[in-house]
Amino acid sequence: MGIPTQFDAKKAESKWYEYWMQNNYFHSEPDHRTPYTIVIPPPNVTGVLHMGHMLNNTIQDVLIRRARLKGFNACWVPGTDHASIATEAKVVAKLKAEGINKEDLTREEFLKHAWEWTDKHGGIILEQLKKLGCSCDWDRTKFTMDDDMSASVIKSFVDLYNKGLIYRGYRMVNWDPEAKTTLSDEEVIYEERQGKLYFLKYKIQDSEDFVTIATTRPETILGDTAVCINPNDERFKHLKGKKVIVPICNRPIPIIFDEYVDMEFGTGCLKVTPAHDVNDKELGNKHELEIIDIFNENATLNSFGLHYEGKDRFVVREEIVQELQQLGHVDKIENHINKVGTSERTKAVIEPRLSDQWFLKMDELVKPALQAVLETEEIKLYPNRFLNTYKHWLENIRDWNISRQLWWGQQIPAYYFGDGKEDYVVAETPEKALELAKIKTGNSNLTLKDIKQDADALDTWFSSWLWPMAVFGGILDPENKDFKYYYPTNDLVTGPDILFFWVARMIIAGYEYTGEKPFTNVYLTGLVRDKQRRKMSKSLGNSPDPLDLIDNYGADGVRVGLLLSASAGNDIMFDEELCQNGKAFANKIWNAFKLIQGWDVDASLTQPEYAKIATEWYESKLEKTLVEIDDLFDKYRLSEALMTIYKLVWDDFCSWFLEMIKPGYQQPIDAVTHAKAIEALETNLKLLHPFMPFLTEEIWQYITERSPEQALIVATWPKISGTNESLVSDFEFASEVISGIRTIRKEKNISFKESITLKVINHEQSSKAFDTIVLKLGNVSELEYIKEPIHGALTFRVKSNEYFIPVSGNVNIAEEIAKLEEELKYSLGFLKSVQAKLSNERFVSGAPEQVIQMERKKEADALAKIATLEQSIASLK
Repeated sequence: MGIPTQFDAKKAESKWYEYWMQNNYFHSEPDHRTPYTIVIPPPNVTGVLHMGHMLNNTIQDVLIRRARLKGFNACWVPGTDHASIATEAKVVAKLKAEGINKEDLTREEFLKHAWEWTDKHGGIILEQLKKLGCSCDWDRTKFTMDDDMSASVIKSFVDLYNKGLIYRGYRMVNWDPEAKTTLSDEEVIYEERQGKLYFLKYKIQDSEDFVTIATTRPETILGDTAVCINPNDERFKHLKGKKVIVPICNRPIPIIFDEYVDMEFGTGCLKVTPAHDVNDKELGNKHELEIIDIFNENATLNSFGLHYEGKDRFVVREEIVQELQQLGHVDKIENHINKVGTSERTKAVIEPRLSDQWFLKMDELVKPALQAVLETEEIKLYPNRFLNTYKHWLENIRDWNISRQLWWGQQIPAYYFGDGKEDYVVAETPEKALELAKIKTGNSNLTLKDIKQDADALDTWFSSWLWPMAVFGGILDPENKDFKYYYPTNDLVTGPDILFFWVARMIIAGYEYTGEKPFTNVYLTGLVRDKQRRKMSKSLGNSPDPLDLIDNYGADGVRVGLLLSASAGNDIMFDEELCQNGKAFANKIWNAFKLIQGWDVDASLTQPEYAKIATEWYESKLEKTLVEIDDLFDKYRLSEALMTIYKLVWDDFCSWFLEMIKPGYQQPIDAVTHAKAIEALETNLKLLHPFMPFLTEEIWQYITERSPEQALIVATWPKISGTNESLVSDFEFASEVISGIRTIRKEKNISFKESITLKVINHEQSSKAFDTIVLKLGNVSELEYIKEPIHGALTFRVKSNEYFIPVSGNVNIAEEIAKLEEELKYSLGFLKSVQAKLSNERFVSGAPEQVIQMERKKEADALAKIATLEQSIASLK
């Protein structure tokens, strides 16, 4: 096959992905091998690929491809999440644009629209992941609203309810007035905002006096049912038993006394609005206060808002302040920084609201999840600095509000048969619910028409917390062969932002349903930011289209660019230049392959000594590097593993090894050396394949004709046999000698075509194994070991060894001596400044040890350089 001049990434990507799919390499079935399993963090079903997905899924693909090469039965389960709030909001917006209100539809009609939307827009992101090269088992693709997945969720709810862990409660919840649903505490993002603190005067009943309260929310005064004062506050003891009049609505409310009130904050008088503040609700319960809810579900005011009915809360805030000012009830207004809760999904300001909701008790469920991560370390987090975050969240966990006022999602399997608070049963199907209702009521005449299912849907996280089990059917049939084989899974790759939302909850569910961990290792990626450290977002216009990047730099180039900058848990400062570097690396490998394949091979030639030592060195270097790579993978330091391979291929293979074995111009290479070069290249391709799958498969298949069983994707990861450490260290020394020769040639304008002689005083007793390499790469015609320095020669040192290059006729001796003496003068001055620092006791006693060590290294380097310069000057005189 003719090898193209350049690597065609687009052609290779479509060709090899199709080839991999046709040969079913990604698919896994239980067999005799050890399984290696990853479940994808399911992206939103209607989402599209962004830079965070690119990073996360590249890491997963690296892990799964390496596991495949290492002989594991690798299974990567893909899928998508129904994302109830986000998807329902998109469907509602689409319907609104068509002139249809959700409120005018039945649940069934709305769900028909939702499924049409999902079918049209869903799964796009999975197709985009294929462009990136993701080797998922597409036959196992799951969606959290698949029939079996939904059945798993419903079965889990019923099971937890029957265990007494799920209950219905009238509680203060986080209400999202835009999505018109409750949110869990973890879905509320608190942010500091500049607001106002309003000091309002409430008239004391039957008196001309006032008490002044301070509030950030004047619009809620119409829901006030008390004013509370600390009983220890001497300023207000005379008000015991009194009432105040709420402005505007003129309703008398009691003054109550409770130590909850902070005497130092505001005025010492607290307005109590039990319907709209969680702490006020506690006070209301304690003092048996009336509860007046003034808001509709969209945060407009209801009839308790009087003439403000139907107006938005923030509009009312402005208007009611004006009315209070006109009535003389505003004492003063101050600027005030306030912590405001906002919806993670819609960004709307959250409204505390009293509501009947379903909750899951967490205090006992959480214990195994704490123990597994913090005590037994059955599950490890990478990096482990997130352990404290995990510990804090789980030790301060509250009962989980699992109901949402949405239609898109799994409908809560509770069925009501009357108007009483306890008039319901919980069952997996309406038919089972009817039987339970008959038993609970004692009424055998009940029919399906007499029971009504709860209208709410379950929190999306209540489905995805079962993900590692449910994708293998482990909730519905725990004894099935797939679940018993693939579970627990091995690695989870996700972002620290969902460490609690998803990771911790999966761990909780895993121990609850199987008594086992759901995975062993959690690799937490950082956020992808721009080079100004800003979070990538559409609004800032700083988030490149991943598909455009793949189009411009190739999937392999983008993967390398992302991973070289992606250490676990650290944010990535993304710069498109990184992808250019990745593309350049791909071109470097391609050109190295072309170079090897372009050599003429002569089977009659004997392998030269320099080629023999070169191949032995590279094999040892490769072995040493392989140990490092495997260690870095074990520690989930994938960026460092890639950089180690990058240096091996770019520096050791391309810059050194190929130069060592390269035949002379228009000369053939011997067959043994050529075979060794191909072997080394193939090993490099195996190491690179998890990171650069398309390029490596393309080169692998070009090297020789291969059967599907011999494809690189299913080849064998290199085995560690043994490293010749002395050979590796001897070459490091020899490479410095070669670099020394090249530096002198460059500085003195000695053409590489002009051979030189080299004399060595071998103080180091260094190995002569690489002398043939020094001769070849330095174009040295003669290498002689001597005892005494020679005059009239250029010199350099490697450690204590002295090297001499006679220069008669090559350089102007007088000019060379003048240049060296100038350099010596500078070096002596530099040494003097460093030694002055080190002789300063105040500096030595006060500076960090690292700084002192750096100064001592500067001193040692300067002394060595001065000795070399003095020796060079002496040899030229």
